Amino acid sequence: MDPALTDASAAPARTSVRRAGRGRRVERLCHTTGLLLVLSGLGHLVVFAVDGGPWGGPVSWRKPVTFGLSFGVTLIAVTWVTSYLRLGPRTRALLLAVFAADCAVEVGGITLQAWRGVPSHLDMETPFDTAVSMTLAVGGGVLVVLLTVFAVASFRHRPSGPAGMDLAVRSGFAILLVALASGAAMIARGVVLTRTGHQEAAYHSTAPLKPLHGVSLHAVLVLPALAWLLSRTPWSEPLRRRLLYAAIGSYVTAVIGAAMWAALTY
Repeated sequence: MDPALTDASAAPARTSVRRAGRGRRVERLCHTTGLLLVLSGLGHLVVFAVDGGPWGGPVSWRKPVTFGLSFGVTLIAVTWVTSYLRLGPRTRALLLAVFAADCAVEVGGITLQAWRGVPSHLDMETPFDTAVSMTLAVGGGVLVVLLTVFAVASFRHRPSGPAGMDLAVRSGFAILLVALASGAAMIARGVVLTRTGHQEAAYHSTAPLKPLHGVSLHAVLVLPALAWLLSRTPWSEPLRRRLLYAAIGSYVTAVIGAAMWAALTY
């Protein structure tokens, strides 16, 4: 056999192995980072139980708890769900690496400010606080861009996976876009109020949108996880699909309810 032909046929295989290895390394990085963020959230729940203090308000142990848990779970979920998207391995690895770093920066900044006893968002009292607040705002913008890219990818090409996974992934990302829009609205409204001298009003302005943001944020995990669980049952495909449709309908109803409440109280 011609050695040149052998080398040519082996080269794509070696390239494929390297790309697969890179993808697995990034997935491990994301899973590890997500787990550490979840553990951070749980750890600060213990701190809250010991130290006490208010649960609500701009200065509270609630923020490192909820943000640690939410960002950790979301990072793990997005890492898993994007494995069903038809993205190039290198592109997916790069996007996930940036996403993991951004999640760590967001939770790190929020946790730092909680330990300092000052608000993490919309705090322009000192140059350092302003730098932290703006870093978190920019980080939020990066999250919006990355997750929007994943959402667009899910609609450009049909996601792979077991029966119903394509519908679950697309629905999850579509609802996630609502979370991104509500989060951007909270940041924008708060920054405007802060810049115009209404600091206290800025802290309270985000309250109406928080339920909508929280409910819609985790659809990208709940719906694909349900589709995966249904695919493991012995039920017929039509029944599994009807159950998935019902779950999506229920989730959309909850999002609409939260949106109506936000509109009425904003």
